[in-house]
Amino acid sequence: MRIGGLASGMDTDQIIRDMMKAHRIPLDKITQKKAYTTWQMEDYRSINRDFRKTSDKLFDTVIKQGTYLQKNVNVSDDKAVSIKSLNASNDFSGTLKVTQLATQATLQGASIKNKVEGLDPAITKLSQLGDIKFVDGKAVLKIKVGETGSEKSIELLQDDTIESALKKINKDSDVNAFYDSFSGRVALTAKNSGYHEISVSDSLDTNVGSLLGLTATKADPGVNPEKNPDLVFSSGGQNAIFTFNGLETQRESNTFQINGFEVTLKQVTDSPVTFSSSADSDKILDSIVGFVNDYNEMIEKLNSQIKEKKYRDFHPLSAEEKADMKEKEIELWEEKAKSGTLRNDPAISSMLTNLRGIMTKSVNTTDADGKPMKISLKDIGIEPSKSYSDNGKLIINEDKLREKIAENPNAIYDLIGRDAKDEVGVNDKPGLNSGIAQDFRKELTAAQTTISAKAGSSTAVNDTFALGRSLKSMDKQIDRFEDKLQMMETRYYKQFAAMERAIQKANAQSAQLMQSLGGGM
Repeated sequence: MRIGGLASGMDTDQIIRDMMKAHRIPLDKITQKKAYTTWQMEDYRSINRDFRKTSDKLFDTVIKQGTYLQKNVNVSDDKAVSIKSLNASNDFSGTLKVTQLATQATLQGASIKNKVEGLDPAITKLSQLGDIKFVDGKAVLKIKVGETGSEKSIELLQDDTIESALKKINKDSDVNAFYDSFSGRVALTAKNSGYHEISVSDSLDTNVGSLLGLTATKADPGVNPEKNPDLVFSSGGQNAIFTFNGLETQRESNTFQINGFEVTLKQVTDSPVTFSSSADSDKILDSIVGFVNDYNEMIEKLNSQIKEKKYRDFHPLSAEEKADMKEKEIELWEEKAKSGTLRNDPAISSMLTNLRGIMTKSVNTTDADGKPMKISLKDIGIEPSKSYSDNGKLIINEDKLREKIAENPNAIYDLIGRDAKDEVGVNDKPGLNSGIAQDFRKELTAAQTTISAKAGSSTAVNDTFALGRSLKSMDKQIDRFEDKLQMMETRYYKQFAAMERAIQKANAQSAQLMQSLGGGM
């Protein structure tokens, strides 16, 4: 604690603070520069995050070929047959007559209600296999679906309940099993449909399969299950049989794929069902319109940032300056102080120039008849705005775009989404025939790399990027300057303290002299 001015009567603390203000001006400029550089770094990183999001969205939408393969399928009887496009590149039409639906193999075991003499017949799903003497220690049940299917072995323990045993069967075999407490039967159903039968056997010299009623004598067709509790009722699965465009064929499942379309058979039909597909112009158009809107939004934002005015008279505020201002005043001040951090940035300016060229390029493709041709965005109804102030924004003629989509969606994929490496013979000239979204994404990646070298990322160490090295250098300058100011302030206090002592000594001598003179009169 310092108490000054006792001898001189001067407020030495205030005098030193005022003197130090002048000396702190260079330090304040460095601190302001550091704050501005930090804002600039954050703005660059925000741009890079936007670039990454845009790049990811391009990859997930207009670059995917499936975006352009979306199709509408019309079926004359959708209660009997449903068809949807998965990844079909060509349209699909014809007739389909359903003769037989695929079914799953089933096996209903004999009743296990009275399998053990003297046991209460009320066996439940919670009965333990050991308690009802189905398993002593452990047993292995073998289940096989179809002659070519693999036999699955399920180990059952005496502590297993009927319920937990069936869960093991469901997990480790090709069937689903359940216990019906009313009939006392264990029922098995093949997980997959098709021409198969279910067979069950035991191993390790056990008869758990028999005790579970799964290996008893099979009933003849037409026998009533309710009147024959000691018989096994089985039904083999069957294939779906149908005639596709005049060709009779079969599938193990009622749902299958043909030429990139998923077909689901629902009912047997008396007459052929007709179907036809066409490009889903609405969905494809929505994807392309979304791409154009995102592009326009991005270049509008970037152009506003590189043209944003820089207010040199508005510097970052210090804590002392903020203390004397209202919150709204601080907000308005910093709005101007933060303006222009990316003004005339060369990486962003270069990317915007390159993008304007990309959006007017032509690529090689083929017309609807397979003949070679060139195509550009202008050909499908997308053109750059003629207004200079729009900075290359794209304008869409949706009617023309919809017409071109219906006419040849594959050509539009080539124009927008195709990767040059997908085309034989162009790998020696990267980008020559790549779609505009591919080139757009490459420009975003290049700009990200340049900006990262300048501003780094949130996890980057300052030494690894340019602005980080500048901030580190400024931190060192600030530390050195603060040490220097501390030494200077200490020196001032020492000098004023010496002055106070000299004045105090002079006052003492004057008082002594006055006392001596007064005493002699």
